[in-house]
Formats: sequence, C-alpha cells, structure tokens
Amino acid sequence: MTDSTPSGTAHLEPPASPRRFGRQGGVQLVMLALLLALPVVAHLLGQPYYVSLASRLTLIAMAGVGLNLALGYGGMISFGHAAYFGLGGYVAGIGAYHAFDATAFMGLLPGSDNLLVLWPLAMLACGLLALLIGAVSLRTSGVYFIMITLAFAQMVYYFANSWPTYGGQDGLPIYLRNRLPGLDTQDPLTFFLISFAGLVLAMALTSRLMGSRFGAALTMARLNATRLATAGVSPYPIRLLAFVVSAMITGLAGALYADLNGFVSPSMLSWHMSGELMVIVILGGVGRLYGPLAGAVLFIGMETLLGGLTEYWQLFLGLVLLGVVLFARHGVMGWLAGRDPHE
Repeated sequence: MTDSTPSGTAHLEPPASPRRFGRQGGVQLVMLALLLALPVVAHLLGQPYYVSLASRLTLIAMAGVGLNLALGYGGMISFGHAAYFGLGGYVAGIGAYHAFDATAFMGLLPGSDNLLVLWPLAMLACGLLALLIGAVSLRTSGVYFIMITLAFAQMVYYFANSWPTYGGQDGLPIYLRNRLPGLDTQDPLTFFLISFAGLVLAMALTSRLMGSRFGAALTMARLNATRLATAGVSPYPIRLLAFVVSAMITGLAGALYADLNGFVSPSMLSWHMSGELMVIVILGGVGRLYGPLAGAVLFIGMETLLGGLTEYWQLFLGLVLLGVVLFARHGVMGWLAGRDPHE
C-alpha cells in the first residue's frame, strides 16, 4: 500500500505474491499430498468408510475456505454462513427430488440430477442470498453485524424447517447421488477426487483474489476503512463482493456435502453449523490460506477419535480451542509453518 502517486493521487498496490515457497509452502504441500494419498490407500485396502470420511473433511474445509475469505481476509465476522452451506445442500436435494419424481420446482423449473447444472444453481442462489444479506448487514459493524447475519441465517433455517414439501424438520433424502457426466459419482474415491478438486480450486481462487489489487483493497478495508476511502476506493462494494464470493464457495461445498450424505436437513442451516465453521477457521488460522484445511483435520479428527470414546468429546475440543486462542494466535498453521511472511 502506498500513500500517493507522483500526481498526488493515492492508489493501491497488491500484496506481495503468495507463491514464495519456504517452510510454509512445504507444510502446505505435505498437507495436500497426505489428504490426497490417504483416501487412495484406504480405497486400495477396501475401506470405503475412510474414503467418505476424507470427502467429508475436504468439504468442511472447503466451506471453511469460503468463510475465511469473509472472516479472515475481510474482517467480517459472519455467524450465518450455515445459511449458504445449507442452501447449497437444498438446491442439490430439491433438484434431485424433482428429477426423481419427474416434476418441476414450483411448477416452473424442471428437476435435474446433473451436477453441472446444480453446482451453478447452488452458487447463484447463495450469491443472491448473500447479496441481500450483505447489502443490509455490511451497513453495520461489530456485534451488530454478527447478530444481523445470525438473524438472517435463522430466518432461512426456520423457513426450511416449516416447508413440508421438502421434508420440513425431517429433512429431504437424496435417493441417488447426483451425476457428473463421464464419472461414476457413486464410487467413493471418485467422489473424493471431485471434492478434492473443488477444495483446491476454492483455495486457488482465494489466493488469486488476495494476490490482486482487489485483495489489497479488501485487506485495507479490514485494517483501515477510512484510509481506503481517502484513497478514492469505497470499502462497501469491496466487502460486499468478498462476502458474495465467500457465500458462493460455501454454498458449493454444501451442495457436495448433501450429495455425500444422500440427505439434506435444516441442521445444515442451523447456527450450530455456523459455529463449527467458525471454530474450524480459528483452529486452523484466521486469514491463512490453508487454515481451514488444518482446522478441519483437527476438528474431524477429534470428533472421529474421541467421539467413539465419549459423548463429551467437545470438552477436549474446547480445551484445544482455548489453547489456540491463548498461545497460538495464528492457529495450527501458524504453529506448524511459522508466521506468514505476508501478514
């Protein structure tokens, strides 16, 4: 960021390229390699449960990448991202429901089980919802922003809960996993690879955005909105666009997550899910590209290992979260890879 040009007009410089490879790059490469290799090994050993578990971890991390764009890079503490996660799931579920019954949504739109149709629809629906919510909530800040995003998310939750056509509080089953032309999405390993590709693309998009002038403007909107405004750039549309892109990434993760489970319910829209996504981002490292992946590994690992031993496993999660907040301000990624040189 520079204060002025020779003509006296302030302008923005994009941050240094995030492609520098060092200790942090090595840790990130190892994480991706392990995430890709372990499900392949599990598949070869005939353990589809662990392949599906890796798919779940990947999709939760992808949803965290979306939240991290708003929370970590934009400083927007959204407590309502479950609305987009669940809405993406419902788009996939409703499309499959009408394709199975050969009916039309509201008598107008035919159903579809083609993921190349459902994914753009899910992202579009989440983007429009985020545009509405962001247009209102971004006119506030602090605790007011948090509560408004939570309020909107709860409105969506109760709407889904009271919509009997699509299962209401009982949820909506997806009898056959939606298809992707040329691939067998019923195969656990194939579905994992699709999910893994989605995660990598989401992180690549985030890296590209944050390495651009838009990323510089978003960072300055978080650090000093007044200074950004004096540079001739309004913080409001920058934040709103970041909020919308964040929701679209999270919504795509939700659509895949519903297909993975073969089921979508209002629980995907609840504030508990918003809280879990926020915990995952904080655990991994707020504002760190691979933070959501590290947080998802820790969260789901504890849930899987400790959840089989005691129903109070979240007590230990709380202790770990407390330790991260007090002693590892940059999260698990900060502990593993050291301080980000671009922070």
